[in-house]
Formats: sequence, C-alpha cells, structure tokens
Amino acid sequence: MVTGCVDLHQSLKSADSSSVPIPPPLPSKPNGHHRRHGNDVAPGLKNSSVSTATRDMWDRLFNDAYKADVVIYTDNGNIIYAHSNIIGSASTVIKGMLKQAERHGKWHTISIRGVPHDAVRVFIRFLYSSCYEKEEVNQFIMHLLLLSHAYVVPQLKRLCEWHLEHGLLNTENVIDVFQLALLCDFPRLGLISHRMIMKHFKELYATEAWVAMKKSHPFLEKEIRESMIIEENTRKERIRKRNEERIYSQLYEAMEALVHICRDGCKTIGPHDKDFKPNHATCHYEACKGLESLIRHFAACKFRVPGGCVQCKRMWQLLELHSRVCADSDQCRVPLCRNLKGKMEKQSKKDEVRWKLLVKNVLGSKKIGGSPFFLPVTCC
Repeated sequence: MVTGCVDLHQSLKSADSSSVPIPPPLPSKPNGHHRRHGNDVAPGLKNSSVSTATRDMWDRLFNDAYKADVVIYTDNGNIIYAHSNIIGSASTVIKGMLKQAERHGKWHTISIRGVPHDAVRVFIRFLYSSCYEKEEVNQFIMHLLLLSHAYVVPQLKRLCEWHLEHGLLNTENVIDVFQLALLCDFPRLGLISHRMIMKHFKELYATEAWVAMKKSHPFLEKEIRESMIIEENTRKERIRKRNEERIYSQLYEAMEALVHICRDGCKTIGPHDKDFKPNHATCHYEACKGLESLIRHFAACKFRVPGGCVQCKRMWQLLELHSRVCADSDQCRVPLCRNLKGKMEKQSKKDEVRWKLLVKNVLGSKKIGGSPFFLPVTCC
C-alpha cells in the first residue's frame, strides 16, 4: 500500500485562458483515503492528485520492467531493471552515468553500491512515481538520505529530512545523521541533530558511534566538545546574571521598605512621632520583616560601629546605599541619610566606582516605573 506520494504532475493550462483567474478548488471530503495519507507526507511534498490507477501503472512499469533498458548492479550481485528515460529525467547524476555507461545491445549498465539492495530498489521506485512506503522509509532512512544527496534528488532529500525531524531522529542514529548532514549539505538537519547531541552528550559520549566519529571525523568531535564548553559557560553565565538580578531586586525592595519604615512606620516599628494601632494594616513589603529585626538589633547593639558586628555592618551598608539612591536627603526621614551623602567625597576613587556600579544595577532592577523617593536610573 502506498503511504506517501510526491506530486510531480501539474495540470496544463491553455494559452487562451491565461488571463482568466483560476477558481479555488472545491473543499475535499474527509474520506478515509485522505486521512490515511495526510500525516505521512512531508510539507512541501504534496499528496498526489494522480489517480490510484495511474500510480499503480507506474509501479507496475517498474516492477514488471516492461521494455526496460537499464541494468543496475547492486551489492551481492543483485540486479534492478529500469528505464533510462525515466530515471535519467529524475536524476541528472544518473543521466550522466547513463551517457558514459557501457552498452550491451539495448542495455545500459550502471552500478549503485555501498547501500543495501532493497534500499536501492526503494530509491529507484521513488524516481518513477515519487511514491514510497512509510515502512521502507523508516527502515532505509539513512541510506535514502545518502542516495538523495549523491544522485541529486531534492524531493527525496526533503522527504528524508522531514521524516527525521518528525520522529525518526533518535539517540541511536543522531551521530550518524549529524555527520551525514554536515558532509552532505543538510544544514537544518545538522542543526537539529547537533542540538540533540548536546542534550544527550553524556549518554552518547560512551557509544560506539561516537568512537567511530572521533576516528573518521575528528574535527566534528572537536566541534561538539567546544560547543559543550561554550554551552556550559553560557549556562553558568545565565545563572550568575539571574542571581545578580535577584540580589539587585531584593536590595531595591529593601530600600523601599526602609523608606516605608522610617516615613510611615510598619507594625510596631517606625518614626518616634508615629502612633501605631493594634489592628495595623498588613504590610505589602516583604523586606520589612527582615529589616525590622535588623533595625532593632542596630539600635540596641553595643558595637554599633562599621565593622563592629556582621549585622551592624550590613545595616551600615544599607544606610549608605540608601543615601546614594535617595532623591532628596533634606526631606528624607531615613537616619544619617544627609550625613552619609556628605561623606561620599572622602571615599577613594576605587570605592566610588564600585558604589556607582551597585547603585546603577539596583536602580536598573526596577524595569517599569520606580520610587519617587529614589534617583532616576539615567543619573548613573
């Protein structure tokens, strides 16, 4: 049963009707025949509009070898009979072979070796009617891929690529497909197989196919290794940037929470002139809880000097960061904001550059909008 067919036949148009628009085709009924073939044919390789009887005639012509004039020798002494005008028209390479082939009476003789006899038979049958059995494509996909390139049959080439993309490419054949794709000009297939190798690198590295590739095409094996190094470095860099962005975002939220606590108060902590109610509204700043305990420690710690203790040092850093992002120190209610801003000029150039970069990243973590109490991002 034919499970796929490429349409090589187009309807003829008469010269006197060329100016008349062609009406769209009527919608076809979803009968069983179309459903059976629809999912087995690659996009761009249309289901044939030729009748089943016509396709059967082409198959019969090939199978019965009626008035054949070509003998094709395959491995193990097997023979396939074909018609020179058909296979020569389907492949320019075979056409050239036929011109140079030895002739014995009416018979041209050519050889297609290096692939199984049955794969050559599937290939020659495709040249007749562009029809194929899905089971045969599944079985001989690698050989057909090679034959389609060697004998320049673009329809078969696209067919093999499509079937590999849609289910036939797996960890057992991906290394062979990768080599064929690069050596036989299948760029899209090469990219897809390369991605699969990268994804299953640890599994494929120990296979015989990998060892064979390393011996026959060492430059490909080297390319994959280098790609793995680049991929790993890229992955680590993405993780690093993601972690940095998260830290900068948390610092921005901490700056907002600090202004909120010192200006409005939160729960049981805030400015001295703020009256706190028992049923205080729930705070929407997640950083408030951590800042509340840090501020209480800072207020009660006996070593409340920079470097005195780890928690106090952290509080000093938050206060200095706030003073650098604050838009108006004169109106700000965060403690020491104006004093710390005034001490910026006394810092070393190296420290100043480091602080400016931190401020830029913290303010830049707020992608949309920003607090009215902080400097705009463009200032840095």
